Amino acid sequence: MRLVPKKNMGENQPSSAAQQSPEIIILGPPSVFRVYEKEFSSRFRVLRPWESQVPLPQFLAARAHGTRAAVCSGDFQLSAAVLGNLPSLRLVFTTSAGLNHIDLTECRRRGIAVAYAGNFFSADVADLAVGLLLDVLRKVSAGNRFVKNRLWPHPPDSFPLGSKLGGKRVGIVGLGSIGVEVAKRLEAFGCTISYCSRKKKPLAPYTSYPDIHELASNSDVLVLCCALTEQTRHMINREVMLALGKGGVIVNIARGAVIDEEELVSCLLRGEIAAAGLDVFEHEPCLPPELCQLDNVVLSPHAAVFTEESMAGLYQLLCGNLDAFFTDKPLLSQIPDE
Repeated sequence: MRLVPKKNMGENQPSSAAQQSPEIIILGPPSVFRVYEKEFSSRFRVLRPWESQVPLPQFLAARAHGTRAAVCSGDFQLSAAVLGNLPSLRLVFTTSAGLNHIDLTECRRRGIAVAYAGNFFSADVADLAVGLLLDVLRKVSAGNRFVKNRLWPHPPDSFPLGSKLGGKRVGIVGLGSIGVEVAKRLEAFGCTISYCSRKKKPLAPYTSYPDIHELASNSDVLVLCCALTEQTRHMINREVMLALGKGGVIVNIARGAVIDEEELVSCLLRGEIAAAGLDVFEHEPCLPPELCQLDNVVLSPHAAVFTEESMAGLYQLLCGNLDAFFTDKPLLSQIPDE
C-alpha cells in the first residue's frame, strides 16, 4: 500500500522564500523523504545527490562544501570518507533506530551532533515481530499459498499442522525498547519470556541468561532485537541454532548480519531448526534463493517500521530536530553520549 502524506503536514511550513530556507543534504534517501518530498522541499533547500550523474565524492565536494545538516537512511554508510567531503557538517539525522551505519567516532571528532529515531519505532517493530512469529507457527502465508494454488480441500490432510503460540518459551536477544515491547505482547499470548542482553535489566520480570547458548538451550523461539556490533555479528551461529533445536524458531527484526545466514539456510534445509521469520538479511536486498523456496520461512522486505503512522510521526520528529538545529535549540532526539 502506498503511503499517503497527511493533509495537514504543510501547516507548519515557514513563510520565508525557498531560496532563504536552510540547506540540507539527503543521503540514502530514506523512505520518509520519498513520502514527504514535497513538504521537505517547501521547508528546506534539498540537495539530492542520487539525481546527479557525478559520483558522490565529486558531488559533495562541488555542491555540499558549506552544507551544515544531513539526513541519511539506515542503509547509507556514513563513513569517515564521506564525512571528509562535508567539512561544514554539524548535524546528522538518521531515520533509523540503529547507528551501526554511522562512524560515530569520526562524528564526535569533527563535532558533528547525531540525532536518530530512537525508540520511536519500537511498537511498530514489535508488532511485526509478533506477526512474523504467528505467521510461522500458524502457517498463515503457507495457507494463503495453499488456497490460492487450488490445493484445498483435497486431500483433506495435505496441509500440515501448525503450532500454537501460547506456552512457548521465547528468548529475546537484546532487551532494549523493542525487546521490551515484544515481551509485553508475547506475555499476553501466554508465553514464558527470558532474555540475554548486553546488560542485565534489574527491573525486568524475566529470567536472564548470561550467554546466547544458554538462552537458546532454554527456548523454543529466539526473537532477535539487538543492535549490530562487532560483538553481535554472526552471534546466531550454527552452535546457537543447534542449541535451539529441531523444534526451534528464529525471528529476526534486528539486523541481518546478527545471524550467520549461510548456516541458517543449512540448518533449515537439514531440519536442524523448524522455521524462521525474517525482516532483515545479511546482504540486503540480495538473499539466498533457498529462503524463497522454503514453506517454513516467512520473509518481509525490511519493513518493520513502515506504517503510515510511523512515517507521519518520523517526518515531524525529523523536522523538529532540523528546526531546533537551525535555531540553536536543543535537539529533540540526540544520541546519548557514551
